[in-house]
Amino acid sequence: LYVHAPYIVNVATTNNRIRIPSRKLLQQHVDAAAEIGARGLIVHGGHVNKADDPEKGFDNWRKAIDGLTIDVPLLIENTAGGANAMARGLDRIAMLWDAISASPNADRVGFCLDTCHAHAGGIELAGLVERIRAITGRIDLVHANDSRDAFDSGADRHANFGQGHCDPEGVAEVVATAGAPIVVETPGGVDGQRADLDWLRERVG
Repeated sequence: LYVHAPYIVNVATTNNRIRIPSRKLLQQHVDAAAEIGARGLIVHGGHVNKADDPEKGFDNWRKAIDGLTIDVPLLIENTAGGANAMARGLDRIAMLWDAISASPNADRVGFCLDTCHAHAGGIELAGLVERIRAITGRIDLVHANDSRDAFDSGADRHANFGQGHCDPEGVAEVVATAGAPIVVETPGGVDGQRADLDWLRERVG
């Protein structure tokens, strides 16, 4: 069982009216996830405003990790869009991880790799597992999704496998090599996701 933190959480922002409540809300969800025995809590990387120095956002993440009581692994998920996002693109993910690594709680933080977000964020799926591990040292969970929109579109719109723009071989490679649990977040309800799981099994085994 994995839990996803609310999308409104943004601990990176320099806006105190958003950042402080976000940290409180994130702690509440960490506590709740631990209480029900979840294997991890997923949270998006957040963003800073256009005029802000991204370094402030990375440091705000470090401060958040410093201040949290993390009784269940906190899994930061790569994001699809936003020029000022903390976890869009490998360079930003690397800077975020450098900042988090300075926290004494860094060992409680993991990574959730979303294939749709990577594709829409301008990251090729081929060889991605190796590149992410070179940055984070770990992949704790995969969100396996196709993308409704084109490469580097910045659009977070999931699609069923084979009906979107993600490289099918790239998706299968991520699933096969990540060595992590797989969650499918595709549309179509039970029938759509059953078909997507069958699609993955045909390619991954």
